[in-house]
Amino acid sequence: MISADEQKAQAASEALKFVQEGMLLGLGTGSTAAHFVRQLGAKVAQGFKIAGVPTSIATEELAKEVGVPLLNIDEITTLDLVIDGADESDNKLNLIKGGGAALLREKVIAQASKHMIVIADESKLVSKLGKFPLPIEIIQFATTITINQIKLVLEQCGVKGLVMAIRQKDGKSLITDNGNYILDCQCLEIPDPETLCIELNKIPGVVENGIFPNFKGAKRTLILGSPNGARVIEI
Repeated sequence: MISADEQKAQAASEALKFVQEGMLLGLGTGSTAAHFVRQLGAKVAQGFKIAGVPTSIATEELAKEVGVPLLNIDEITTLDLVIDGADESDNKLNLIKGGGAALLREKVIAQASKHMIVIADESKLVSKLGKFPLPIEIIQFATTITINQIKLVLEQCGVKGLVMAIRQKDGKSLITDNGNYILDCQCLEIPDPETLCIELNKIPGVVENGIFPNFKGAKRTLILGSPNGARVIEI
């Protein structure tokens, strides 16, 4: 058996095979994406030419450390490819993301990319989304009103066993790179991820939510590390 971290590195290595010289890449956030950024840095050091756009301050710092050339997001309109991790994926490649509190920038970059490659260890593949708490990025103003409206929407969308809390770090409410809070919602099971994503984003105090639906027409690939080697899933 290989560890979950080794599976993540294995998935990152497989994703690197999709990268062609000259591409503009979105660079994801989190422990699995960090494996990819480090491996990409090693390839760049050998003369491989690409440019990346980071999805968080943490990824920006790592990319600079390993020598990956970066572009300012406002210099581009589209990206060839984004490689990012996920907290959960179902069999239709709908995702929950945001465990690293970078879901807003991750979704902006994913939306701008022609192809999204999701890398993860095999434990992240589930039959239905919801076991991992759903992160929702909310503004700091009127949090009680926003949280109550979120609760109503979750209930209307068939989510049960609901527990919600603003994410904490070092004894204080975590502040995202965008100056907002993260509300973590323990949903247990999400019956209709696409509808829930749309309805949550209708709430004025919600900036973005961590459901990344696999909308028709978008190109998405899931690469899972496993004891038997990397597994590539496409729909």
